[in-house]
Amino acid sequence: MVGFDPRGYHRAPAMLQLLLDAELYAPQRVGRRNLLIGGERVLWIGADEPSLSEELEVELIDLDGLRVIPGLIDAHAHLTGGGGEAGYASRVPPMQLSQFTLGGVTSVVGLLGTDDLTRTTAQLVATARAFEEEGLSAWCYTGGYHLPPMTLTGSVRGDIVHLDRVIGFGELALSDHRSSQPTLDELLRIASECHVAGLMTGKAGVLHLHLGDGPRGFDLVREALAIAELPARVWHPTHVNRRRALFDEALELAEHGVTLDITAFPVAEGEDAYSAAEALERFLEADLDPTRVTVSSDGGGCLPQFDADGRISSFDVGSPLALSETLAELVGRGHALEDVLPAFTSNVASFLRLPRKGVLAPGADADLVVLDAEQRVRDVLCRGRWMVRGGRALVRGRFEAPRS
Repeated sequence: MVGFDPRGYHRAPAMLQLLLDAELYAPQRVGRRNLLIGGERVLWIGADEPSLSEELEVELIDLDGLRVIPGLIDAHAHLTGGGGEAGYASRVPPMQLSQFTLGGVTSVVGLLGTDDLTRTTAQLVATARAFEEEGLSAWCYTGGYHLPPMTLTGSVRGDIVHLDRVIGFGELALSDHRSSQPTLDELLRIASECHVAGLMTGKAGVLHLHLGDGPRGFDLVREALAIAELPARVWHPTHVNRRRALFDEALELAEHGVTLDITAFPVAEGEDAYSAAEALERFLEADLDPTRVTVSSDGGGCLPQFDADGRISSFDVGSPLALSETLAELVGRGHALEDVLPAFTSNVASFLRLPRKGVLAPGADADLVVLDAEQRVRDVLCRGRWMVRGGRALVRGRFEAPRS
């Protein structure tokens, strides 16, 4: 376990790092390239090894043709822990740094779910800042499943404008027995708060929507798109692959400019749902704008099964590892890495207006993942610092238990 440095948990390396002979996906396929990393940024990318002064302290790392991709961006994770639908003991514990880095995640957006009462926006903002200190890049949403919204400043617009880590509202629940059953007017009011705050700040200003498995599906969103002046980019529905009919509805919304978020949760054989890999395949085959789709993990969230009375019969917990596993599955299905990678990287960064994220280019943050020959995460660099080497976490959160 790495000791705590009171001067700052995350300090960028003083030396330059030259990564040699990488098969680079930026996320488009670039080919064999060398990358010069300095501090927290990518300084240079080129085909020929650069001539650097001997006076410079440079660490040379030969990647021997392994694939290098941008760090994955997880746009939906319960940093403070999710759950709570089966009593207080069912509250999932807060997440730890290596849960993300071991899965190749270098940036994350946290949120609250069913429990937006004992878990608060203040806790979430503090947790996002803690992950930043540990080396991960982290943002969050204000609010949670329910209306009236739980905020820190007193309004959704105020939270987005005044809180550095807050970039939108979420995850507001629709078509779910756990939701507050919002009306169309209430939904539009929250969406407008997000949109205006985004205009004021340059932040994403999106409304991240939890879609349950209720029969109303996207009814409220369709009505909102039909009558309101708000741009389609404000809406960001997630869990759209939880039912096959719901996914068909989601594809229709994507035709009108809505960006869909696919969840990488486990899907049993015969279940009325699409796995993340299947859903992304279907999206890309639907002749839609390929930038209008993202994939997230629901990491730290409770993945419940309910009985007819609305009580939990069983549940699992989401893991950020699902992102890299889904990516490897897609490549194993024969998809070109450059075709599926944007949904985990550049699409997310562009939609959420996260500058310097999701791409590998001079001036971008030095967030990258080295894949082994089986497309598994081997090494992870977060803002110029190696967090994972050889599949083992070099850096763990301050309160993570040491692992042998």
